[in-house]
Amino acid sequence: MARALWKGTLGFGLVNIGVELLSAGKADELDLDLLDRRDHARIGYQKYNKSTGKLVETADIVRGFNVGDDTYVVLTDDDLKAANPKATQSIDILGFVQESDVPRIFFDRPYYVSPLKGSARAYALLREALAASSQLALAQIVIHTRQHVAAVYPYQTALVVQLLRYEMDIREPDDAGVRDVPVAPKNASKEMAMATQLITSMSMDWEPSQFKDTYREDLLKLVRDRAKKSGGARKALDSDASATKQTKVLDLLAALQKSLGNTTRKKVNSVAKKARRKVARGKVA
Repeated sequence: MARALWKGTLGFGLVNIGVELLSAGKADELDLDLLDRRDHARIGYQKYNKSTGKLVETADIVRGFNVGDDTYVVLTDDDLKAANPKATQSIDILGFVQESDVPRIFFDRPYYVSPLKGSARAYALLREALAASSQLALAQIVIHTRQHVAAVYPYQTALVVQLLRYEMDIREPDDAGVRDVPVAPKNASKEMAMATQLITSMSMDWEPSQFKDTYREDLLKLVRDRAKKSGGARKALDSDASATKQTKVLDLLAALQKSLGNTTRKKVNSVAKKARRKVARGKVA
């Protein structure tokens, strides 16, 4: 059972819904240890006092804010809550906007909101009202030591609070290093029509289960194969053997035409495969 980050309220007008906040994301990265390349011994880290050089136990470590001249104000968990008790245990809805009004680049980390005992009716009412309105609720929430603006919306049977980036946290393309962005080419109506046709031909239903981290699987296979070989774990990867050769597209129109042809063949093959499976299952006479 996942542990709640905190328990508090979700404020909706004069309605306060008792809720708990749960992480919606999960990490599935390979757990790689840091090793000394000379003997493959694991690398360890120690926390020490920079004045005395002595090791410090976890129980003796506190957090502090530097106010200048190496002078610190020590802050405990209780201090962080005491600064604004209401803000640190509540999700305050400020208003509602159309879903399409919030650019996707603003969306950050999602959390689930679960109702506490006695709040199920109000929780369900807000969830269904949001689903019927096609709007997002904009709210404020404090996570750790920062207040965030967030979007509240329904997902399946739950409500989601998804943190949004502040405008000051997003760089413009120029500031991020995007250079020489071309404008729409003139006299490219034929290419544009074919590009639009290609997009239409490649339309698909959103089925998240069909997407897998194939790189992770390939990497695990490499690890297993390497582990079977004596001393294989010490050999460097042959990066040239698996390097993907890139070719320069010289003729945009020809590339679009070829892409359309490939897409059409794939769709025909896909339909044929589905038909054969139905026949095999006895669904089609």
